[in-house]
Amino acid sequence: MRVLVVGANGQVGRLLIADLLARGDDPIAGLRFSEDGEDWEDQGVTVRQMDLLTKPEQLANVMLDVDAVIFAAGSGGRTKDDMTLLVDLDGAVKTMQAAEIAGVDRFLMISMLFAEDRNRWADPLKSLYVAKFYADNWLVNQTNLNYTIVQPGALSFHAGTGKVKSDPLAVGSISRADLAAFLVAALHSPRASRKTIPLLSGETPIEQVLDQL
Repeated sequence: MRVLVVGANGQVGRLLIADLLARGDDPIAGLRFSEDGEDWEDQGVTVRQMDLLTKPEQLANVMLDVDAVIFAAGSGGRTKDDMTLLVDLDGAVKTMQAAEIAGVDRFLMISMLFAEDRNRWADPLKSLYVAKFYADNWLVNQTNLNYTIVQPGALSFHAGTGKVKSDPLAVGSISRADLAAFLVAALHSPRASRKTIPLLSGETPIEQVLDQL
């Protein structure tokens, strides 16, 4: 499967590319124009540069031969609220619109745990919760994309275990490695189609969690 990873130079994005390669997929590293893709090209990975602040019609040009998109981009913790809205919200929505223009069917979105519940939003991250809330809603209600939304808990740098849990009432964390592994597995799982999935570290193998959806 040819998969465009938007935000491929991010912490989760790099893991996604590695996991896709290991699974035998054909990943494309979606990078900002200011980013250098030489490392990816040295590994045989196709690089496509894109600007999430541009129009969907232009973004669609990098997706014309793509089977799926994983949106792993973000404005980053050091930016102000305006960039959170422009990248994490509007950039995500424009990527969805571009995918539909290009005829892409499958779209995976990294969200946040409890993004749908305003009562659970933590003040320091409120602008990011807002962005995820509305981007997720657009994906579900305003597109015809075959989506999977994954809502991870707090992200850690711990080693991946390959074991997770999906409990809508639980709180906790998950390693970036396990988040990436779950996304790649979900990409290939029909049971993850059109699902919003909370995700935390757990004791159940990823494939088993997907089989139980």
